[in-house]
Amino acid sequence: MLINPNTSTATTAMMTAIARRALGPALPVRGVTAARGPGMLTDPAALRAAAPEVLAAGLRATAEGDCAALLVAAFGDPGVEELRAAAGIPVVGLGEAALREAAAEGLPFGVATTTPLLADAIADRVTALGLADRYTGIRLTAGAPERLSADPALLLDRLERAVRACADRDGARSVVIGGGPLGEAAEHLRDRCGLPVVAPVPAAIRAITRLLTA
Repeated sequence: MLINPNTSTATTAMMTAIARRALGPALPVRGVTAARGPGMLTDPAALRAAAPEVLAAGLRATAEGDCAALLVAAFGDPGVEELRAAAGIPVVGLGEAALREAAAEGLPFGVATTTPLLADAIADRVTALGLADRYTGIRLTAGAPERLSADPALLLDRLERAVRACADRDGARSVVIGGGPLGEAAEHLRDRCGLPVVAPVPAAIRAITRLLTA
């Protein structure tokens, strides 16, 4: 089950479609949207408010008895630790999976995203995962996140600039696209930029696959 911690059903559908493509026919993917909260998680308060919704959705899924793993599909990983302690099945957060994949070979990595108010939270997550020594920093797009999300062409252009700044100015050898709602843009950027771009939803699916295989 893919749990979208924001209340946008369109975002849920988009991320679920990416997850299905990444996973293939091995397992079905069901998307669930948070019942309450903002349409986009753009600040720490929204992340904190999303955590109880994530926990409730995940526990409902496990109670039904037909769920093999849970994917928390927000880059800030709200509710991941609480759900992991309670669910009894593999739980993967979008942020942790993408960050670990970017740092897996010990190379420097950066993050490109649209949410300036979450920059400190992202840095804290990098540190909590033990990856700070490889982190080159964050590059942010110009413009309000909500406006960019409503204009896919503009979002792609601004994110590409941020990715290139991570590499050219900060020395990153790979760049994580920091956000579940940026999933489609991340897919396109992997083909447009001359360095590895880690798309968060496929990274999380790969982490889930490893856990289920193990």
